[in-house]
Amino acid sequence: MKKIILSLALLAASFTIMAQDTNNVRKGWTFGVLPSFSYDADLGLQLGALTNIYYFGDGAIYPEYYHSFYAEASYSTKHYGLFRLSYDSKYLIPNHRLSIDLTYMPDQMCDFLGFNGYATDYFYDYTNPTSSAYLTRAYYKMKRDMFRFSVDLQGKVSHPWYWNAGLGLLHYNIGSVDIDRLNRYVNDDDDKLPEETTLYDQYVYWGYISGAETHGGFSPYLHGGITFDTRDRQQNPRRGIHADAFLTYYAGLGDMSAYNNLKFNASWRHYIPIIQHRLTFAYRLGTQLNLAGDCPFYLNNYLNQLYMQRCVYEGLGGGNSLRGVMRNRICAPGIAFANIELRTQVIDFKVGKEHFYIGLNPFVDAGMVVQPDQDVLADPLASSIDICDRSYNPTTDPSRYRTSETYKPHISAGCGLKVAMNDNFILSVDWATALNEQDNNKFSNLYVKMGYMF
Repeated sequence: MKKIILSLALLAASFTIMAQDTNNVRKGWTFGVLPSFSYDADLGLQLGALTNIYYFGDGAIYPEYYHSFYAEASYSTKHYGLFRLSYDSKYLIPNHRLSIDLTYMPDQMCDFLGFNGYATDYFYDYTNPTSSAYLTRAYYKMKRDMFRFSVDLQGKVSHPWYWNAGLGLLHYNIGSVDIDRLNRYVNDDDDKLPEETTLYDQYVYWGYISGAETHGGFSPYLHGGITFDTRDRQQNPRRGIHADAFLTYYAGLGDMSAYNNLKFNASWRHYIPIIQHRLTFAYRLGTQLNLAGDCPFYLNNYLNQLYMQRCVYEGLGGGNSLRGVMRNRICAPGIAFANIELRTQVIDFKVGKEHFYIGLNPFVDAGMVVQPDQDVLADPLASSIDICDRSYNPTTDPSRYRTSETYKPHISAGCGLKVAMNDNFILSVDWATALNEQDNNKFSNLYVKMGYMF
């Protein structure tokens, strides 16, 4: 799908309350405000703002902070929104890290590209209004509203080992794209979405998505694990290792009672200094596996975390996992991924009492299926389904669903621009492109976010 996207992100204001500056050490309270404006052909005009408030106290632990408060709100004319409040501190409970997150994300045009990555072909012409094969811009979309509440706690075993425990609640409202609702805000009939069957609708019809998972529900969860952490700092570390391994148990409620499952996650992040304070080589390796039970398909697109640092963790594909690759391109019970970055700090300067730097970071991202959806693989018709055939009759074209492509890696590359205030409030603008047109037909993809990806 071709999108028209204009993004404007300005570091509009930064304020200091009861703060002093001594040898580049921040004290007291500080916060930055970031207004944003964007336009998307499907999401519409989107306006919002975010802020991150830090308390550094007497500056003894700078650039670490005593308390961090984060708030973000944005909404579009076509009913896509992000509303988030979060709190993070290592000092509210002595010797423990406490993270609390409350997030609501309504999304009328959430990406859905089938199961098992490359095994499901992506056809750009189905979403291209200028093509004779055009169906609808919403063909690879579905409705997905997500609510999340989480409380996570970390305690020290013996440095650098830590234990982690947490609980939370996810609620998903899943369904077909509400075409009438989206068209309500379009005046030009040529720009309206046609009433066409989407890939999500076909997966429901074929039985690959069935039962309660077709509309979502409540999924409370518990998780626990261990962390090994030798990083020199929490935000933008320049040396050290951060590794974790943990289990997450999801218990379905109500209609979702059949979807109880146990997932395993592990990650390894390594930060290697090359030139002190100027050049760091950073990489992340990770995996998520379904160990037992049945998992609703939409939770396969959610990357579990021990504590929340971003609004959403979607995987794999998109600005939080594989930059340049379409959001949710890889949907499977088991996945693995890697991110490699070269982080540079090019320019340092001050504005008033605030310390800023500008950095660049070229990167390569990769991900793949390691545990495919077996229901699709077991279907004797899956290797010959024409995903545009409404009658669900096998065709002679085997390229529509190709099991031989299941384990093929998805790779992208790009470069990021970082503008950081006090080493914590970091505006990130990443440009990336997928190396395979099956992952994204667009050459350039822009992401404007806060902080480094890992």
